[in-house]
Amino acid sequence: MTEIIAFGILSFTTFFTIINPLGVMPIFMTMTSELDAASRKSTAKKAILASFVTIIIFAFTGQVLFKFFGISVNSFRVVGGVIFFLMGMDMLQARLGKVKVQEAEIKTYVNDISITPLAIPMICGPGAITNAIVLMEDAATFELKLILIGAIVLVMSITLSILLSAGKIIKLLGQTGNNVMMRLMGLIIMVIAIEFFLSGFKPIFQDIISGQ
Repeated sequence: MTEIIAFGILSFTTFFTIINPLGVMPIFMTMTSELDAASRKSTAKKAILASFVTIIIFAFTGQVLFKFFGISVNSFRVVGGVIFFLMGMDMLQARLGKVKVQEAEIKTYVNDISITPLAIPMICGPGAITNAIVLMEDAATFELKLILIGAIVLVMSITLSILLSAGKIIKLLGQTGNNVMMRLMGLIIMVIAIEFFLSGFKPIFQDIISGQ
């Protein structure tokens, strides 16, 4: 029983720290600031669902997929860094908030951002994927695997609740406050993007050098 409790606490704390729902919320808020409540809610639900499915898939098949396709976590970091940087550039120029396009295009926009970049790599990034693979390997029994899945569900539920509260914050800040927040988060995201890119590129570059 002690082992199960310890593993449950470890699973929850690591996933909550890596996913960082409070850090995702400002970015979600700026990207959906011009959407109506229903569209924002739909975006949050789709992003959480896509993240959960992705994490579960990698948890059970990660090692097999990585070996089969020759994919490394470092490659995920490099790609995630590029996506983050482009997104941060748009946020820095306050372009992400201006998404109130024609009514027919709203659904397409919601579908686009709910998968990338919100679900992947913002919520379900290289860290969350790696953590899922490692913890699933450590979960030797069926009970521990259930605890791991339960911890993931709990973290995703908390993340969804935080994202759904973003609408109230948007009303509180107003348009000017939202633009300031957007530019500030854009700058932070671009810094994170560089860290993501370098943390993935460095080991790849070292492998290339050592292989020569």
